Amino acid sequence: MEKAKILYVSQEIYPYMLSTPMADFGRYMPQYAFEQGKEVRIFMPRFGNVNERKNQLHEVIRLSGLNIIIDDTDHPLIIKVASIPTVRMQIYFIDNEDFFTMKADVKDAKGKFLTNNDERSIFFARGVLETVKKLSWRPSLIHCNGWFSMMLPFFVKRTDEYKNNPYFSSSKIVVTLMGEPFTDMLDVNLMRKIKRESEGGTQKDWKFYKEPTYENIMKAAISYADGVVVGQEKVSKELIEFAKENKKTIVPFKADKKEFYKSINDYYDSIIEIEED
Repeated sequence: MEKAKILYVSQEIYPYMLSTPMADFGRYMPQYAFEQGKEVRIFMPRFGNVNERKNQLHEVIRLSGLNIIIDDTDHPLIIKVASIPTVRMQIYFIDNEDFFTMKADVKDAKGKFLTNNDERSIFFARGVLETVKKLSWRPSLIHCNGWFSMMLPFFVKRTDEYKNNPYFSSSKIVVTLMGEPFTDMLDVNLMRKIKRESEGGTQKDWKFYKEPTYENIMKAAISYADGVVVGQEKVSKELIEFAKENKKTIVPFKADKKEFYKSINDYYDSIIEIEED
């Protein structure tokens, strides 16, 4: 029997970003799953404040070079990779000169929400999926961590390009709720942009993306997911209620990290279907 394959798509991962609940989860949950016998691949954005020299990032030429079109503009995809110290795991970084050169993550040095975060998150999601295809790797489950990764469930579950692709057609989706809301709104043209470049989607989808607030982006992702992990003690009660109303399995937060990661891994095992060799 082959191993379960878990694709982790995280907004932040320690030590490439500062230690936060989100970055720590992105770092240590994959390691726990790996140690339990899972095969893992891990992706994050190559934000401009990631120190490439210190963290020894290098480009993977064979995976780079694809152009991703967003709103009629081609954006070259660059893939970089680094290894987590002391652990036999690699991190794949999605990079692009149009979106990730500024020394910032989702806010600039003055704390202002970046106006192109909608296109950056679209590029990140599609960059991950296109790279997974190039790796010829079929994830049993995709776990998204951080709002910046939450466009990916839409593409996997709603667009013809990916939902009918054999690499993703049977993938389960899990999303993590963190206490990381933004009070701004993504570009009001988000719906037009994803409709323009994607075959698929329904009126139900457009209801969420018509007004792209944090709550609506997260509700959309939850609606496409099989399960929701509560990643911190204090997260949006509105989103938890939404998950319950939509009959999503909820893995509750546990302060004891080992117990928490075990409960998530147990949930993986309960929903992943492994084919016999």
